[in-house]
Amino acid sequence: MKITAVLALITVIVIAGYTAKAADTHTTKHGEIRVETVAGGLRSPWGIDFLPDGRMIVTERVGNLLIVDKDGNKSKPILGTPLVGYIGQGGLLDVMLHPDFNTNRLVFLTYSEFSPDRSVYTAMLRGKLRADERRLDEVKVLFRQSPKVGSGQHFGSRVLAAPDGNLFITLGDLGNRDLSQDLNGHVGKVVRVTIDGGIPQDNPLIGKTNARPEIWSYGHRNIQGADIHPVTGKLWTIEHGPRGGDEINIPAAGANYGWPLVSHGVEYSGGQIGDGLKFMDGVVPPVTTWTPVIAPGGMTFYTANLFPAWKGNLLIGGLRAGAIVRLELNDEKVVSEERLLRQIGNRIRDVAVGPDGAVYALDESEGRILRITPVK
Repeated sequence: MKITAVLALITVIVIAGYTAKAADTHTTKHGEIRVETVAGGLRSPWGIDFLPDGRMIVTERVGNLLIVDKDGNKSKPILGTPLVGYIGQGGLLDVMLHPDFNTNRLVFLTYSEFSPDRSVYTAMLRGKLRADERRLDEVKVLFRQSPKVGSGQHFGSRVLAAPDGNLFITLGDLGNRDLSQDLNGHVGKVVRVTIDGGIPQDNPLIGKTNARPEIWSYGHRNIQGADIHPVTGKLWTIEHGPRGGDEINIPAAGANYGWPLVSHGVEYSGGQIGDGLKFMDGVVPPVTTWTPVIAPGGMTFYTANLFPAWKGNLLIGGLRAGAIVRLELNDEKVVSEERLLRQIGNRIRDVAVGPDGAVYALDESEGRILRITPVK
């Protein structure tokens, strides 16, 4: 009986300890927030979106696509997902449900893929989630990055539906920086395709010699976060700099964002990049930069009502920052910054706003989904 009592006491302590870790209160500029763990046991979570009923659909970089309910119960991996190039920074990356998912059940995935010679690059596919949610049917690869020159880094990648119904895919330089300025390939670019993988007829480089018609903008290093501005409908992106120089951009059609001709960072060795320039004629300067880096993951505009003071703010997952970076904006200018969850200090891979207005974050360090709500 004494042993039983001791075990029961240990159980209570463990449960209490877990609860304290899973539901904490943090002080912020606009009041206290509650941070709770919705689900744990995830393997390198990378992307998140929401089903119409509020359940989450989440990628694990190892190659799994899962549905997670509000109580943290995880489905078995959904079948029909691609064979991913799980190497370095690669794997199964972003997930996006079509805005009309209720009627068409379309799901879009970005991922890294091996070529026959074992180079690795970014691809994007579309599938239809069965009613039983066990498999993706009618899977079609809509885009493959070219040239296929990667060895395991800088894949991007996010996929977003623009207000006009076309898709933006953000890409990295695959570790081949000079190709970011080469218009005859997709390396270091934002590309724009139709929902079927075709070329929108108003893409900026259509008809230009030695230029890929999918290209929307170029001169990017590694765009791992992106969202559509809820008022202007413009694409906003955030990309990794080298040692310093993470940057937010608002990619315009046909515009050059400079990498590696200009950078607000330096080489990891400390040396200058190229000629050491930060600005150049013909290159669009960033909205803002960070040195030291925050190492950005995903980002989203806050458009819900649960946090009135955050309305219109930009929320960014910070890997090196160990925080959600909250930016207050005035039109296209950053006016203030606050870092949330610094008390936890873990790598935040993605951040999203749920149908309930709460903020959800993928904690890559501990393989869990966090839910953030105001303390009332």
